[in-house]
Amino acid sequence: MTKYTDEEQRILAYLRDSVSRGEGYFRAKNIAEAIGLTAKQVGSRLPRLAEKSEDVEIEKWGRARSTTWRVTRS
Repeated sequence: MTKYTDEEQRILAYLRDSVSRGEGYFRAKNIAEAIGLTAKQVGSRLPRLAEKSEDVEIEKWGRARSTTWRVTRS
Protein backbone atom coordinates (compact mmCIF):
# COMPACT_ATOMS: atom_id res chain seq x y z
CA MET A 1 0.00 0.00 0.00
CA THR A 2 1.27 3.44 -0.90
CA LYS A 3 2.01 5.78 2.00
CA TYR A 4 0.60 9.29 1.81
CA THR A 5 1.46 12.35 3.87
CA ASP A 6 -1.30 14.10 5.79
CA GLU A 7 -1.54 16.79 3.12
CA GLU A 8 -1.70 14.21 0.32
CA GLN A 9 -4.47 12.35 2.15
CA ARG A 10 -6.45 15.60 2.50
CA ILE A 11 -6.03 16.41 -1.20
CA LEU A 12 -7.03 12.90 -2.29
CA ALA A 13 -10.07 12.85 0.01
CA TYR A 14 -11.23 16.15 -1.47
CA LEU A 15 -10.68 14.94 -5.04
CA ARG A 16 -12.39 11.57 -4.42
CA ASP A 17 -15.44 13.31 -3.00
CA SER A 18 -15.52 15.90 -5.78
CA VAL A 19 -15.37 13.36 -8.62
CA SER A 20 -17.57 10.68 -7.07
CA ARG A 21 -19.96 10.95 -10.04
CA GLY A 22 -17.50 11.38 -12.89
CA GLU A 23 -14.72 13.80 -13.71
CA GLY A 24 -13.79 17.25 -12.57
CA TYR A 25 -11.40 20.05 -13.43
CA PHE A 26 -9.51 21.73 -10.63
CA ARG A 27 -6.96 24.42 -9.96
CA ALA A 28 -4.58 24.11 -7.03
CA LYS A 29 -5.79 27.37 -5.47
CA ASN A 30 -9.41 26.15 -5.40
CA ILE A 31 -8.45 22.85 -3.79
CA ALA A 32 -6.25 24.71 -1.31
CA GLU A 33 -9.05 27.07 -0.28
CA ALA A 34 -11.40 24.14 0.27
CA ILE A 35 -9.06 22.11 2.48
CA GLY A 36 -7.02 24.78 4.26
CA LEU A 37 -3.65 24.48 2.51
CA THR A 38 -1.77 26.93 0.31
CA ALA A 39 -1.93 26.73 -3.48
CA LYS A 40 1.81 26.05 -3.50
CA GLN A 41 1.40 23.08 -1.12
CA VAL A 42 -1.32 21.59 -3.33
CA GLY A 43 0.39 22.40 -6.63
CA SER A 44 3.63 20.76 -5.60
CA ARG A 45 1.86 17.56 -4.53
CA LEU A 46 -0.48 17.03 -7.47
CA PRO A 47 2.20 15.76 -9.90
CA ARG A 48 3.37 13.23 -7.29
CA LEU A 49 -0.20 12.18 -6.55
CA ALA A 50 -0.77 11.71 -10.28
CA GLU A 51 1.91 9.02 -10.20
CA LYS A 52 1.02 7.45 -6.82
CA SER A 53 -2.77 7.47 -6.67
CA GLU A 54 -4.53 4.25 -7.57
CA ASP A 55 -8.18 5.23 -7.20
CA VAL A 56 -8.25 8.62 -8.92
CA GLU A 57 -6.52 9.57 -12.15
CA ILE A 58 -4.94 13.01 -12.03
CA GLU A 59 -3.84 14.53 -15.32
CA LYS A 60 -2.34 17.93 -16.12
CA TRP A 61 -4.97 19.27 -18.45
CA GLY A 62 -4.28 22.85 -19.39
CA ARG A 63 -2.29 25.89 -18.49
CA ALA A 64 -3.74 29.34 -18.92
CA ARG A 65 -3.09 31.55 -15.91
CA SER A 66 -2.51 28.49 -13.77
CA THR A 67 -2.47 24.75 -14.34
CA THR A 68 -5.80 22.98 -14.56
CA TRP A 69 -5.94 19.35 -13.45
CA ARG A 70 -8.44 16.83 -14.82
CA VAL A 71 -9.43 14.25 -12.22
CA THR A 72 -11.45 11.08 -12.83
CA ARG A 73 -12.18 7.94 -10.86
CA SER A 74 -9.96 5.01 -11.84
